[in-house]
Amino acid sequence: AYYDQLTNLPNRTLFIDRSEVALRQARRNKEKLAILYIDLDGFKNINDTIGHDAGDLYLKKISQRFSHCVRDSDTVSRIGGDEFIILMLRVTNKNDVSKLLDRIIQLNHLPIKIKGREILPKASIGVSLYPEDGEDIEKLVKNADKAMYHAKTKDDKIIFYKEGM
Repeated sequence: AYYDQLTNLPNRTLFIDRSEVALRQARRNKEKLAILYIDLDGFKNINDTIGHDAGDLYLKKISQRFSHCVRDSDTVSRIGGDEFIILMLRVTNKNDVSKLLDRIIQLNHLPIKIKGREILPKASIGVSLYPEDGEDIEKLVKNADKAMYHAKTKDDKIIFYKEGM
C-alpha cells in the first residue's frame, strides 16, 4: 500500500508521510529541505511508438537512476504516471540541490537501451525549498510543480520556484 508496484519506489502516500516527519524535524532543527518535482518529457511517445511494456521498463530504469543519485537520507517517490518527487533533507543552500541536479543531468546524458533502441532521457524539474517557498508539504509540492511546468516551457529544464510563478 506504500510502494509503487512497478518501480518499488515509495508512492504518494509514503512520500507524504515521510515528508511530514522531515518537515517537523527541519522546523525543530532550523534546517532546510528541498522538493524536486520531476516530469519525464516524451514518455507518451515511448508508450505510443515502442509499447507500454517498453514504457514500463523505461520507468523502472529511470527510477533506478534517480535512486542512485540521491543520498541515503533522501526519498525518491513515484507519484503517478511519469512523475516523480525527490525529498531532499538537510539542505544548507541551493548548491546542495544543484549537486543532486548535476548528478541527475549526468545520468540523463546516458541513453537507455530498450527493445534495441537507445532513448536519451529528458526531464523537466521544478524545485522548492523549505522554508522560503512554503511552510507545509502541500505548498512546497504545489510550488515545485509550478516550477516544473515553467521549466517545460523553457530551454533550461530545471527551475527553482520563484514567488509569482
